[in-house]
Amino acid sequence: QEKLVESGGGVVQAGASLRLSCAASGLSVRSYAMAWFRQPDGKERDLVAAISSTGATTHYQGEVEGRFAISRDNAKNTVYLQMNSLNPEDTAVYYCAAGTVGIQLDENDYDYWGQGTQVTVSS
Repeated sequence: QEKLVESGGGVVQAGASLRLSCAASGLSVRSYAMAWFRQPDGKERDLVAAISSTGATTHYQGEVEGRFAISRDNAKNTVYLQMNSLNPEDTAVYYCAAGTVGIQLDENDYDYWGQGTQVTVSS
């Protein structure tokens, strides 16, 4: 059974860094485009960052470009999101997703999802 499990969330102060991890089982991340989405309380879920199956291509939401970095470790079957210079607007539940059709902006184009991890940034 395909499963994605996120970890690494928490409560931090503005300016801090966090690294989120997404551990996959039942699927090989090297075969999928992998993405991180986030959903602030009461708002829609939006793409934050994505990486192609080969790792050659990445995409970032404008608000996080230059602060966040997505990476993958195929040997560990894990995808990461390094988040630096966090600010209160980054507060959200962060979700990991896997898709077969390459980097897509629409959440409906992703096939597997994790349960989410909460990131809270205080000012």
